[in-house]
Amino acid sequence: MTGRGLPAASGRGPCVVVDPYSSGALFADALASQGVPVAAVVTSSRPPEAYASSYRPQDFPDVVVYEGDLDSVVRKVRALGPRCVVAGCESGVELAERLAPLVLPELCNVPELAEARRDKSRMAAAVAAAGLPVIPQLCTADAAEAAAWLEREGLLGSDLVIKPPKSASTDGVIKITGGADWRAVFERQIGRVNQFGEIDDRLIVQKFVTGTEYVVDTFSHDGKHSLVDVCAYRKVDNGPHMAVYDTMRWLPPDDPSVPGLTEYVFDVLDAVGFRFGSAHVEVMGTADGPVLIELGARPHGGGQPRFNRNATGDSQIDRTVRWLTGGELPQSYELLTHQTCVFHMAPRSGTVSNTVVLDEIRTLPSHHFSVQNLSDGDHVPVTKDLVDSLNFGFVILSHPDEEQILRDYRTIRALEHRLAIGERRSTPSPS
Repeated sequence: MTGRGLPAASGRGPCVVVDPYSSGALFADALASQGVPVAAVVTSSRPPEAYASSYRPQDFPDVVVYEGDLDSVVRKVRALGPRCVVAGCESGVELAERLAPLVLPELCNVPELAEARRDKSRMAAAVAAAGLPVIPQLCTADAAEAAAWLEREGLLGSDLVIKPPKSASTDGVIKITGGADWRAVFERQIGRVNQFGEIDDRLIVQKFVTGTEYVVDTFSHDGKHSLVDVCAYRKVDNGPHMAVYDTMRWLPPDDPSVPGLTEYVFDVLDAVGFRFGSAHVEVMGTADGPVLIELGARPHGGGQPRFNRNATGDSQIDRTVRWLTGGELPQSYELLTHQTCVFHMAPRSGTVSNTVVLDEIRTLPSHHFSVQNLSDGDHVPVTKDLVDSLNFGFVILSHPDEEQILRDYRTIRALEHRLAIGERRSTPSPS
């Protein structure tokens, strides 16, 4: 089944991207190729450090800086006559959700549920209120309240997760092994400044669930949801650090897991009031069925839409462009080739050498794209979250033969083991 986007209209204003960083930076070229102008709204004069390298201000003729005065931003954006307002990445979600109803009330998500599309605690509450299964959790600033909840739920001594209700990319996500001192972790994390410069003044204490973790990327318009891609994550423990990304594998639409995931995710989108734009939904496939991990009201980050085009011929960015220009909008996707993202990992912190071994990666039969950000003499931190992985680098393997991808994955891990990561040597002081 396919649908059509808005009828193409000449002389209309820009697509406004709030914080056009990470994958949000890809809107500019894709829209320009179809003659659609773009403008940017940024949530601060400088992007968060994690996104700074992706920002291309030269791509946006109009850049509106939010400095705390929402009315001023609304006036400036209205004056542009925008076609739509979308979030480019997680740091732009809250402002985009506040801005869209005031500028384009006919083209926004349900305003009353805006917090459920950013705050993971409100998100889970909205999903549970819709009668859908969620992971047992509590959001609080008080360790005593958390202790009472754990006892009430029978979770004392169980494996737990502590994480902030906001932020992204596994920033601040910590697994607590059953019986370990969760209170010490809670007290250490409360009040922490996250990657967006925000204070984590509350924390989610959550039951640790197991299964296969999936990401389901969607595009919605008029409250109708369509499937753009489904990928399966493999995460591993890297020493004490939980949820370190190992691989992300694109699944074919006829994979047995996809129908159930799709039904659950579309119900989740309805529950949080999602009506327009891209959503990035992470789900744990447990023995009892899918449960929501979290949802991002924005495209899949890390430049994933570029690679999704290679795997499927489509992306969330492309669907947005087609909707704006009256193009065909499919309800699902095709997998044109097998594809896996391999995230680099450092098992410990230290000064790195022998980085030349990673050059071999580009000669692998399934190599499609790769980034390695290390040179001899650099200090590499132990990989503890997705930001660390992306700072180190990643590899996209793509090939008609899935077995070739597996062989090349093993080669990448073997090459990583040939890196020398040692203690930083201090320079002797002159005698």
